[in-house]
Amino acid sequence: MQIPLPNHQATENLGYLLGRHLPACSTILLKGDLGAGKTTLVQGIGRGLDITESIVSPTFTLVSEYLEGRIPLYHLDLYRLSTEQVTTIYPEIYWEGIEVDPGITAIEWSERLSCYPRDRIEISLIYDEKKGRQATLTLFGSNDLNLSFLNDLTLKS
Repeated sequence: MQIPLPNHQATENLGYLLGRHLPACSTILLKGDLGAGKTTLVQGIGRGLDITESIVSPTFTLVSEYLEGRIPLYHLDLYRLSTEQVTTIYPEIYWEGIEVDPGITAIEWSERLSCYPRDRIEISLIYDEKKGRQATLTLFGSNDLNLSFLNDLTLKS
């Protein structure tokens, strides 16, 4: 599924819809260049979860936990880590709900993971000279997520 993102607000609105509709135990793997909008999308997810705390990129803290919303949001940023270092922070505890309450796990720079959750949404944020900024969403695993709430966004392309 491809969704046009003509501006910052459109990126945040995509996140908002994901936060509003996705159930606990949802994992979102984010890919894209620096400045592509990964953190903006996660800020929208937080807004959709009714989180009022300011959401910033956890580049130096690696993991931020937002527990006040409808369900928890776990925001990981793997930019500063190698694949070998990522395993030492045990990211699977978040998507498996081990030691934490089930929530939405959003992982920036997810290509640095050495293992992936079976059920996940991968979102690639790209810029195409002809089409502009876009999000490409791909579902993996046997999850039965219904993303029909995004249909209006895809019609605008």
